[in-house]
Amino acid sequence: MRSVRGPDLTGRSFPNRTKGRLTMPQPTAPRSQRLVIFHCAHMLHCVRRNWIFALLLVAVFALSRVPGLMPPNFSAAYALAFCAGVYLPGAMAWYLPLGAMVATDALLNVFWYDAAIFDARMMLKTATFAGLIGLGRLFSPRHSWLKLLGGGLLGAVLFYIVTNFISWLVDPGYPKTLSGLIQALTIGLPNYPPAWEFFRNTIASGGLFTGLFVGAAKLVESFEAAEDKEPAAAEDTPEAEHPAEEPNA
Repeated sequence: MRSVRGPDLTGRSFPNRTKGRLTMPQPTAPRSQRLVIFHCAHMLHCVRRNWIFALLLVAVFALSRVPGLMPPNFSAAYALAFCAGVYLPGAMAWYLPLGAMVATDALLNVFWYDAAIFDARMMLKTATFAGLIGLGRLFSPRHSWLKLLGGGLLGAVLFYIVTNFISWLVDPGYPKTLSGLIQALTIGLPNYPPAWEFFRNTIASGGLFTGLFVGAAKLVESFEAAEDKEPAAAEDTPEAEHPAEEPNA
């Protein structure tokens, strides 16, 4: 029997008969509308994922700053700043990590070091962290894990050099000569641990936490890519007709 499909002149759909079977048209939204809904839901999911990732970075950073919990200069701060620049969108990449750093510095100065809440050295250190965020903005989340790890290590090295250079400038214990600068970068001041130990801890923690943060982000992205393939495949699949029971004669 010939199959007759489609709406009548009034625009209403009517049942199709094929070989004695009755199939009813399925009321669905237009394809363009379904695609808009899907992409809006995907954007909301990405925003939520960014906030979760940002809060995870801040939580690990805050934990790493508890006094006595980790060796000197062993911190998630370098990885936090770099990964924030890589992964967080827009202004969030700047205000969230820098706000966390300033807040934790202020709390440590008040309740642990018994120092002024804000000082010039703290502001210079915060500016150095902002430079690490800027370094992260030069990278893309699509870069390989190894390349992002290298970027995090580079950021840790730059942070060490800049902050020790600032110490050489402002600390009267260092002679303001080339040999004094080399001392600040290598052995440091007497009665303190050698500066190379701080450099070792800076590199180790920068590599460790950058590798962990980037690895976690890559793992989540792989899971989401697999999930996104299912709705996309469903959009490209023609809708099956659902047969209905043939009415009694």
